[in-house]
Amino acid sequence: MSEAKQTLFVERVAKTEWITFQRTEQLNAMSTQMLREMAAALESALADDGVRTIVLTGSGRAFCAGADLKEVAGAKHAPGEPDLLDLVDHTFGLMRHGPKPVIAAVNGLAMAGGLEMVMACDLVFAAESAQLGDAHSNFGVFPGAGGAAILPRRIGLNRAKYLLFSGENVSARDMMDWGLVNKVVADEDLRQAVQAFTDRLAEKSPAVLRRMKTVSNRSLDVDETAALSEEMLNLRAHMRSWDMHEGLSAFNEKRKPQFRGY
Repeated sequence: MSEAKQTLFVERVAKTEWITFQRTEQLNAMSTQMLREMAAALESALADDGVRTIVLTGSGRAFCAGADLKEVAGAKHAPGEPDLLDLVDHTFGLMRHGPKPVIAAVNGLAMAGGLEMVMACDLVFAAESAQLGDAHSNFGVFPGAGGAAILPRRIGLNRAKYLLFSGENVSARDMMDWGLVNKVVADEDLRQAVQAFTDRLAEKSPAVLRRMKTVSNRSLDVDETAALSEEMLNLRAHMRSWDMHEGLSAFNEKRKPQFRGY
């Protein structure tokens, strides 16, 4: 199942929803139209029980080069109308807080808002040739979706400041060494590697992945005692779930579990 939109191509492969950015000539820079279509595609995939994992990737030589600065410079909005920043906040929020794993398949350049989009994903696969960086300082623009607020948590304060201040890009392998990228593969193998991984995720319990994502994300914002308390509360709730009982039954019966997500 696939659907072509104005700025995206949405395709279902097995239980994985692929969202491919199609503003190739603009290096997949985010316009208000693209963000609206992204949000709609994400909302649809998050609500669909047939989708277990969502993957974001780009067409051409870029993953995403950030916000469309031409649109930002000439933007005029009616009172109360959401602007590009509102749409970024909403769309990235769906990625961060949605109940399903969201994976970035970084096929090329990921800069400024593109890097912030990568950070809003749960896991990051990258092509060998991919370059990532925070380019805001190159254009006198201040980040607003995690460049200064979240990047230090991902790669450390000094490395984050280097990228923020210099505006330089670094390789996908450097970003893997720094902890932002999970896996780097040959350019031609990126889609196949990500699909193989999401096929494995589709065999896991959606309920347990949902709880793991929630508790892991929140653990960064609370102390260790509070994080452990929330983990225990989630475990006790999960012990009453169909999926945990199914998993234990399958283990005892030496069969493959059939999870339902609740």
